[in-house]
Amino acid sequence: MTQTTAPRVRTLVLLLLAVTGMLLAGAGPASAHAALTGSDPQQGVVVDKAPTQVSLTFSEKVAMNDDSLRVLDPKGARVDTGSPSNVSGTTYAVRLHAGLPDGTYTVAYQVVSADSHPVGGAYTFSVGAPSKTSVAVGGQEVGGGIVGLLYGLGRYVSYAGFIVLAGGAAFVLACWQRGAGVRVLQRLVVSGWVALTAATLALLLLRGSYTTSGKAGDVFDLDLLGQVLQTKTGAALVSRLLLLAAAALFVAVLFGAYEKRDDEEKRDLTFGLAIGGTVVAAGLAASWAMAEHASVGLQPGIAMPVDVVHLLAVAAWLGGLVALLVALYRAPADTPVEASAVRRFSRVAFGSVLTLVATGTYQAWRQVGTWSALTGTRYGQLLLAKIGLVLLLVGLGWFSRRWTGRLAQTAAGAVAVAETKRRTSPGSEETQEAEETQEAERKEAAAVRKGATRAASPADGDSGGTHSPDGDSNGDSDGDSRRAAQLARQRAAMDAARQKRLRDADPHRFGLRRSVLTEAGVAVVLLAVTTVLTQTEPGRTEEEAKAATTSSAASSSSSSSSAGAVTLDMPFDTGGQNGKGVVRLDIDPARVGGNELHVYVQRPDGQAFDIPEVKVAFTLTAKKIGPLPVAPDHITTGHWAASGVQIPMAGDWKVAVTVRTSDIDQVTVTKNAQIG
Repeated sequence: MTQTTAPRVRTLVLLLLAVTGMLLAGAGPASAHAALTGSDPQQGVVVDKAPTQVSLTFSEKVAMNDDSLRVLDPKGARVDTGSPSNVSGTTYAVRLHAGLPDGTYTVAYQVVSADSHPVGGAYTFSVGAPSKTSVAVGGQEVGGGIVGLLYGLGRYVSYAGFIVLAGGAAFVLACWQRGAGVRVLQRLVVSGWVALTAATLALLLLRGSYTTSGKAGDVFDLDLLGQVLQTKTGAALVSRLLLLAAAALFVAVLFGAYEKRDDEEKRDLTFGLAIGGTVVAAGLAASWAMAEHASVGLQPGIAMPVDVVHLLAVAAWLGGLVALLVALYRAPADTPVEASAVRRFSRVAFGSVLTLVATGTYQAWRQVGTWSALTGTRYGQLLLAKIGLVLLLVGLGWFSRRWTGRLAQTAAGAVAVAETKRRTSPGSEETQEAEETQEAERKEAAAVRKGATRAASPADGDSGGTHSPDGDSNGDSDGDSRRAAQLARQRAAMDAARQKRLRDADPHRFGLRRSVLTEAGVAVVLLAVTTVLTQTEPGRTEEEAKAATTSSAASSSSSSSSAGAVTLDMPFDTGGQNGKGVVRLDIDPARVGGNELHVYVQRPDGQAFDIPEVKVAFTLTAKKIGPLPVAPDHITTGHWAASGVQIPMAGDWKVAVTVRTSDIDQVTVTKNAQIG
């Protein structure tokens, strides 16, 4: 039975590794969780007068450096001046040189979103009339190449290491305390610690190149490493390394002092280890929550603790599953996994699944938001695949529970009787082994007697008789000792092999091993899908970006068809409930003197909605005029208007709109408009 199982195990492992590799390779460059929702000038627009600045609006706050936002002329030379600055909310701008000539200009950006993922892109606009340009405009490949592949692999290994470390230790403490003395389980948990530590160090080194140049040569750039250490992600990785030092102490106690204590002392030490291990594991999980998508977007104060609980539940379930698999296949024959330990793990796994359902439902709502995003975005489709794998694991777990029940029902007395029959039946393997052992013992005894006789009688005239000139007597004695030791080792090996055959001959244990192996295989693929999912733009963000882009394109078309009118679209996010949307301003005819002002407030999906207050102000910075406040009147749902808005002078006016969505949630967004 064991001879046919090994090839199947190897085939299954190779297949799972291949599937995991395809999933990671198919991930491509990391999709960021921040999306470009607006720009000024807009993509493809032709403006009559060169703008004084270029501004970009993202779906969330981003991190920038001096090269994050570049504006290039038709020959590829930079025309921006100074560093990018945060104008308001999630809008960032860079100043341009004065007096830019007519032609097509390229805006290239590469930033890091608040949840640690890089995002880049490029677009063009023209001054006066379009022209030829030597700048290649294409999707900026951010987070790709060999560095991106290594970074994605590092993320996968770090997740796997955490799951094996935390879940394996939890399995020993909560389910099978005898496992603390099993060498294969010790090696498993230590390997999880080593993998997580190595992956964290690799991510720290790769981070600078991953978010900037993408060049392998920049991995060991100390300046980039210094910049990474000042970011939220760098702080999270350093915190993880510090917590791993505490985890090393925990592992040393678990497999050192704890394993050597008697049962009474173990009970006292178990409580302390459980508390300390939970604190360290929660801290390690928080190092992901504090730096990635849980820390931004809707309800981060709730999302981060939920993410920590979610990761701990995953580790308890999948890490315990791996530990159980290793124990079933590699534990010594004299220390088999008891059915009671499997039942305890089954209860832990059931509780973990219930926790995953609750926390996963909240996370799915937070990151997807709508049914259309669940089925129409890549994030939603990956989430559906993950849900399917979890359901498959639950089904396989049900089969494992059945095998566990059958294993527990096997009477120990029946096993002992069967073993006795196999040993005593004529011609059986055990009987032959016993006969061979007895024969070897007889030969050993005879050899010992023969050696003793030779030592007592004179040899070759030696009357003293205990030592011959060439030391033959000592040689015979040493040879007898070696033969006795070799025989003892052979007997021990035969006993261990016999116990292993008896253990593996149990069909219930064999069925449990096969079921748990399949579960572990599905868990490997599930972890790969989860890793890709964390690097994919959430469905909610993707849909909001599409809605903002569509609205922006519509406003651009509207302004081009209305002679003299100016239309401005400004996404906003007050941070509260229902705090996201787009405010649109129509200024007609956008000239010196009286103008009609219309303000429209829409949700990201384009639906009009009311808010408590909207205020508008005009400022001409170049002439130090303003701000000139305007309080529009509410007309209908999502629509405010004001007539006779006086613009005293032509110029590049800054239009500021203050949006208040509740008593405490308010934001001011700005955009420049050429009036007059």
